[in-house]
Amino acid sequence: MCIFKEKQSINLVFLSKKQKLLSQKFFLFLIILTTMGIEHHKKSEWDVVKSTQHPNTITSLKQDFESLGIMSGQILIMHSSLSAIGWTVGGPVAVIKALMETLTSKGTLVMPTFSGDNTDPSNWENPPVPESWWNIIRNEMPPYHPEITPTRGMGVIVDIFRKWPNVIRSHHPTSSFAAWGKYAEFITENHELITDLGEDSPLARIYELNGKILLVGVSHENNSSLHLAEYRSDYQGKHYKLNSSALQIDSERKWIEWKELNLMTDDFEQLGADFESKTNYNPGKVGIADVRLLSQREMVDFAVKWFKENRKTV
Repeated sequence: MCIFKEKQSINLVFLSKKQKLLSQKFFLFLIILTTMGIEHHKKSEWDVVKSTQHPNTITSLKQDFESLGIMSGQILIMHSSLSAIGWTVGGPVAVIKALMETLTSKGTLVMPTFSGDNTDPSNWENPPVPESWWNIIRNEMPPYHPEITPTRGMGVIVDIFRKWPNVIRSHHPTSSFAAWGKYAEFITENHELITDLGEDSPLARIYELNGKILLVGVSHENNSSLHLAEYRSDYQGKHYKLNSSALQIDSERKWIEWKELNLMTDDFEQLGADFESKTNYNPGKVGIADVRLLSQREMVDFAVKWFKENRKTV
């Protein structure tokens, strides 16, 4: 999931010093409109209740997960939408408990816990911030800390999971992952800045362990494993960019820059559709959500070739 690459964004142009104040007021007005739009399209709990014939429970969710093919000892990376599942007794806690009880302590559960707030403000688009704020943000942003740094746009299930007992979160300031279970430490350790979502990242560790992708009520646009394929593929227009974050280094807060791949998600939906067509895959159900349980290794290998053949422009 890429936070700064939404299809629609607000672009502000500060034309002169005289117009600066007016532009800032207009910017704040656009933030309000954007927020109103997001809230307008977000499902309310009442909407979820109306769309749910029977409430989900830990018991029913375990049955759904088992019917899907999830079993003890598996390694899963999950992307999810709680509202898509339908109204659930216990909400995100029930979903996590049901999955953990299905996997048992022999298995491993992983979720992305990206923190897009801790990035360079010059790249922010939804919403952008005035250029006059950029240095303030760079100088004052609290450094990344795996226990307290919040996620952004990842959903309530992820936010509850990252605080769960015995869950370990990796130390990447923008592209961290949280993991629970047998291989949690192996998957999250040594997640360095330059690894990002490529080699030696948690995604690559899941690939090494032959784990599975679980998409619950979300599409392939949210499928972070495809970013590993971007790193491994050689496609037209592939290039790297600067990223930066606030980190704690030797007890001192620092703003650090590094290079990482310029990631894209615009073609993930088509890639996913082509993969499912080739493998004759049919989604299952958890609650009322469409759910996909896929081999991460097979999908990443497919995507490496797909990007090379289908990404023709920068």
